[in-house]
Amino acid sequence: MDFLYIKSLHIIFVVTWFAGLFYIVRLFIYHTEAEKKEEPAKEILQTQYKLMEKRLWYIITWPSAILASIFAFWMLYKNPVYLEMPWMHVKLAFVLALYFYHAKCHGIYKELQKDEIKYTSLKLRIWNEIATIILFAVVFLVVLKNAINWIWGVIGIVLASVLLMMSIRLYKKVRAKKSWDTYEKTLIEKNKEDDDNLS
Repeated sequence: MDFLYIKSLHIIFVVTWFAGLFYIVRLFIYHTEAEKKEEPAKEILQTQYKLMEKRLWYIITWPSAILASIFAFWMLYKNPVYLEMPWMHVKLAFVLALYFYHAKCHGIYKELQKDEIKYTSLKLRIWNEIATIILFAVVFLVVLKNAINWIWGVIGIVLASVLLMMSIRLYKKVRAKKSWDTYEKTLIEKNKEDDDNLS
């Protein structure tokens, strides 16, 4: 097979692998948040999330990871000069980190399938950013083909992630405050109506 076909297939399966990793953690977040719901909503939602997670994990994410790896090794076999380039060594280190990330997601998946919830939705949201950082690092390395310049791209995405997380926390605090203020105002109005009715 021509090298460019192999490279194209590698890129396609890397895209679907990352899509699966991004979406599986979102499902973990929703699955965890469903734990706080009242029955029967809790059971209905968690049953549905388990099914969605299973299909996504075994039909899209795992096959994509395996196929992306096969085509990557095939590319390196056909063009071993890549292994002499410093940027490729750094890229392969990030790919190794991605395999560890995938393995940890598999562990979380198995826990949730057994109704073991060990992480808060906030921790899972932060966990979701790790795949984004790996993706940025790998793309900058492949495009720039420089073992140093990728650092600026990664620093940028880390800062953007921190700002995003701070914004989300601030938004949640403001929303919670508004919800409490609305609840308090409704309670005061109800008490006033009750007092008026007693008079």
